[in-house]
Amino acid sequence: MTHLHKDPFNLIIAGVGGQGNILASQVVAQAALMEDLNATIGETYGVSQRGGSVMSHIRITAGTPVGPLIPQGAGDLLVGFEPVETLQVAMDFGNPQIRVILNPRPVYPIGVLSGDLTYPSIDRILELLQQHVADLKTLSATEIAKEAGEIRAMNLVMVGALAATGLLPMAKESYIRSIQDQFRGRTLEINQRAFESGYDAHSSS
Repeated sequence: MTHLHKDPFNLIIAGVGGQGNILASQVVAQAALMEDLNATIGETYGVSQRGGSVMSHIRITAGTPVGPLIPQGAGDLLVGFEPVETLQVAMDFGNPQIRVILNPRPVYPIGVLSGDLTYPSIDRILELLQQHVADLKTLSATEIAKEAGEIRAMNLVMVGALAATGLLPMAKESYIRSIQDQFRGRTLEINQRAFESGYDAHSSS
């Protein structure tokens, strides 16, 4: 049986509609199942097709499966696809031990684009996160995905970074097999390359 450092391990992926949160959570959960762990997924989302909030809860355990939704304040790792969404989720589910991996590229909501709302500076968001989490790492995942051949593969870049943390016990090969189950042809090549790029970027940081 694969050993978990904490059981259950509570992972949250936070972003907005269109960023691939749900696919990323499926890749992680399937990688866990491949190693005889139990994984449950819970999704909460607003108007996702219009760029609304999307939050995926992935709870991984070596024992009996647990409920899909993580209690407030009980997150272990937060993978943030969008800065403001990540900050909001960290305030609700964070604690002094939570770790965060953040893609610092903003996705501006309609209110900001129209001039009715103001988006906080990235520096301010990072400052607030650093005050409330145990460890914060940023990864320019959008730019890495673009270099890999598809900007929309940012989610797989972030899954690669997640895999490289070692906070979850699944082998890199299990993530790759999970990706291979999800994609075919050129899409598989791009997403696997994005995963590898995220893995390498986090490992060398």
